[in-house]
Amino acid sequence: GGGVVGLLRRLGRLEDSRQRAAELFRWLVAPVAPGEFLGRHWEQRPLLVRRGDPGYYAGLFSTADFDAALRGGEVHFGTHLDVTSYAEGVRETHNPSGRALPAVVWDFYQNGCSLRLLNPQAFSPTVWHFLSVLQERFGSMAGANTYLTPPGTQGFAPHYDDIEAFVLQLEGKKHWRVYSPRTDAEVLPQFSSANLTQAELGEPVLETVLEAGDLLYFPRGFIHQGDCLPDAHSLHITVSSYQRNSWGALLEKLLPAALQMALEEDVEYRRGLPIGYLDYMGVANSDAVDDRRTTFMEKVRSLMKKLIDYAPIDAAVDQRAKAFLHDCLPPVLMQREKAQSVYGFPARWQDGGPRDVDILITKDTEVRLLRHGIVRLCNEEAGVMLYYTTENSRVYHKEEPKFIEIDPEYTDCVEFLLSSYPNHVSVDTLPCETLENKISLATLLFEKGILTTRKPLVQV
Repeated sequence: GGGVVGLLRRLGRLEDSRQRAAELFRWLVAPVAPGEFLGRHWEQRPLLVRRGDPGYYAGLFSTADFDAALRGGEVHFGTHLDVTSYAEGVRETHNPSGRALPAVVWDFYQNGCSLRLLNPQAFSPTVWHFLSVLQERFGSMAGANTYLTPPGTQGFAPHYDDIEAFVLQLEGKKHWRVYSPRTDAEVLPQFSSANLTQAELGEPVLETVLEAGDLLYFPRGFIHQGDCLPDAHSLHITVSSYQRNSWGALLEKLLPAALQMALEEDVEYRRGLPIGYLDYMGVANSDAVDDRRTTFMEKVRSLMKKLIDYAPIDAAVDQRAKAFLHDCLPPVLMQREKAQSVYGFPARWQDGGPRDVDILITKDTEVRLLRHGIVRLCNEEAGVMLYYTTENSRVYHKEEPKFIEIDPEYTDCVEFLLSSYPNHVSVDTLPCETLENKISLATLLFEKGILTTRKPLVQV
């Protein structure tokens, strides 16, 4: 009971944020088991889940929420809202400039235009909460767009995307057609396609009408289009993840770093190219039979193979994790978590002066990370940096990455807090040399919202 809000509240009772994320993902693809989904569908083929339960997504987002966002005064055309149409093979965008006033937006809708609300998590606390939990399951940004389409219309041309897409039908119904990638080059593409025409498509591998409560998943590269039936509007939210989160994306970070280390440490990479190699190498010479070409190619293969010995794989993964933390939504705190964190700390102005200002952490204070996935240690040229998500914005990359430069002595403490999660540990058990340092680190992390305490520091 309680719809999505009730679900998120129940998940909030779980102590481990990783378990919360796993359970939310289980709910998202139910009744298909997560293992079956990952083994048979993820990055492979579409999945249609018919639930026959119009209230399955109740409370996540609605047309009333859409209207409330418009009336809140923060929605602007182009930045937050796109007005689109697709008729007779032509896709058009009709965005005016400036604020998206309700009278203007609903007039567009009334005249057959679709409305795409970008970044609904910035306007809906429930969507924010939903995505902030789910992102920990993917280890990759979980984003969303909402689409409101009038009866009998289509808002977008056929196309494929560069994200794993979960279409959650919230209201009404929509007719969908999904097509396999046309070529091997379009399987799991790095970038989304341009608008396609019907003539460029074959037969759909899946054609269905989604009704409220249903789910449609398709991997990146699968062409799709949706149109409304004459008798019903459609509101759906597309939850997305795994944008440029491939092996190739990791290697883009890893290979330049490996080559730089090889150049510094191995003279073989610094030796000069053979004199005269331009005479026998290059496309113009590719068909020539020449022992010098064979020797040259073998040398390149040898250096490439040897490069793996210099590859700082863990450091490259840390850099991807750092980027993920910048992408992340900030965590949503349950009421009891607020009371145990800096966000519920009762510092205030009262009776002519500030009250309850001092954060008094002692050796006996029991602490833990707010969430497992909110911090990442990275060794960088400038020092040891602790990146964190608690001060991120609900708007994608509105803020610069948040980090603290910490003394290398504190590295073991942060790793200890990570390995101890979700259990509380007393400040005295942190592996620092002095009690002063233990308290200093715990206070700093508490002030950044990274640590919570077992009990509120101040009883009010």
